[in-house]
Amino acid sequence: MAPHDLLIDNRPVHLAVRDHGGQGTPVLLLHGLGGTLQHWDAVAPLLTGAHQVVSMDLRGHGLSGDGAWEWEAVLDDIEAVVDHLGLDTPLVVGHSLGGMVAVRWALRHPGGPGIVNLDGLRSAETSPRHYAGIGQEELTALLAEMKAVFDAQAEAMARPLPEAHAVMYPQRALRTTDEGVYLRPDAALAGQIRYDAYFQDSVAAVADIQCPALFVLATRDLPGMPGRVGELMQALRAGIRRDLLAVTAHRPHLQVLELAAGHNMVAEQPEQIAQAVLGLQRGIAGQATSDRPGLPY
Repeated sequence: MAPHDLLIDNRPVHLAVRDHGGQGTPVLLLHGLGGTLQHWDAVAPLLTGAHQVVSMDLRGHGLSGDGAWEWEAVLDDIEAVVDHLGLDTPLVVGHSLGGMVAVRWALRHPGGPGIVNLDGLRSAETSPRHYAGIGQEELTALLAEMKAVFDAQAEAMARPLPEAHAVMYPQRALRTTDEGVYLRPDAALAGQIRYDAYFQDSVAAVADIQCPALFVLATRDLPGMPGRVGELMQALRAGIRRDLLAVTAHRPHLQVLELAAGHNMVAEQPEQIAQAVLGLQRGIAGQATSDRPGLPY
């Protein structure tokens, strides 16, 4: 069947949903910060042969309604989608911010079929102790450089987009007002998420997950990063790998896969992402250890 869009509007925060069809264990796909359900359009058809596949716009994103970013409320949003579509207990797949939501979902549903977290364990602005393989003086300088970049982005989000920039984004990711066209989420919500402690680090929560979980880590930089921010991202990835492998080492239901892709892995490697999801469901994916980094997708 062709994907079918619907709006769940019988609640305080209305939710935009895309039902991609398919049969089997339901899979719910969650995008990252600033994304929309369109993020999954290349991956979803690769899953419908084995799963009923649904994607959604998170609150404050896409065509969903606005609401404060409270993690339990976001989980309630997901519950509303699950109940509305009769999905029972889905396998939840989340990228970046969506991956952090997936971890919280796993904690709420310890007996569920599992989650897949796609490079969604720490924001770039995390505690200095979470970076690895970099000296303190250099780390301090790079963190200041990155903060300046993010501060400038936050200021830009509070202003209408220039017309030449607006056409670069999908219409679904924009909000049009009398003052002009703005990105979603708005600057206030993005700022709230940016400084949220769990958004900055969700690795510690992984230890409490009881259902199967696959964590897919990026191994490459995003292209076009300004200044020396790329060096900081290498240290961030090293710290995530170090701390995640320590948590998962003696928990066989928690698997790690290192993928030859950047943070934008859903767009870069949709086939490999689909294989990872299907592999978790078959119970054969991600047999990584500290000296065997993952499946060779």
